Amino acid sequence: MINEQDVQFYKDYGYLLVRNVFDPAEVEEMREAVEKIIRRAARAKADQNHAWQGDYLPPEQLKKLVLKGFHDVHYHDAAFMRAAIHPRMTAVLQQIIGPNVQLHHSKMLVKPPSNGAAFPMHQDYPYFPHRDHTMLAASIHLDDADTENGCLCVVPGSHKEGILPHVGSYYLNHKEYPISSGTPCPASAGDVLFFNYLTIHGSDVNRSERTRRNVLFQYRDASDLPTANVHFDWGMGLMVSGENPDFNNVKPKYEIVG
Repeated sequence: MINEQDVQFYKDYGYLLVRNVFDPAEVEEMREAVEKIIRRAARAKADQNHAWQGDYLPPEQLKKLVLKGFHDVHYHDAAFMRAAIHPRMTAVLQQIIGPNVQLHHSKMLVKPPSNGAAFPMHQDYPYFPHRDHTMLAASIHLDDADTENGCLCVVPGSHKEGILPHVGSYYLNHKEYPISSGTPCPASAGDVLFFNYLTIHGSDVNRSERTRRNVLFQYRDASDLPTANVHFDWGMGLMVSGENPDFNNVKPKYEIVG
């Protein structure tokens, strides 16, 4: 899927857009799965607006924005489990993370037409800090994305700045890091944008009449350990490539009570 120059690009700039990781039939299967999840959530009265809150946009604009977001989608539909371990996906992960790759969690993000919410610029690090910083996001595009419908924007090379101070619910000071400071990453349905969790990223409002649907998987090297007891999940540590070298540390130490 990628060559040595691509791997070096990821190391230098903290992100890499890989084209055609998923074919049209696979994309359509995931689109249908997203719609079914949204319908089931509505029936279960669990369909909430997950738009980011904060002072990065005027309050009157913020309250009009909508974001559909659900975590752990591979528990909701098998299409996403297949995507998480897809051979073309793992082929890329093996080259930019290494042979032993674990899934940390998954989520879907749907920006509806006209009022799909923005993501202020941020690093993912504060949400699930790890020792070796191998954690990355693989954002699968289920729709064509451009600046009109709020494609992802990154700050190339920002992963080399290390851990930055965040405000609110973990986003960067919008006066210092406006969304316009990012480089847009337009993509087509089936493309995957890989970016390190220290890479500054965000996206603008969906101002188009087109939906922007993404499914995002967070992966890490199997030897990279969390440094804080946050964002734990029953499925955290699922091996998608290679092996776990630590026999005694293969899953979170859960205790079922009650």
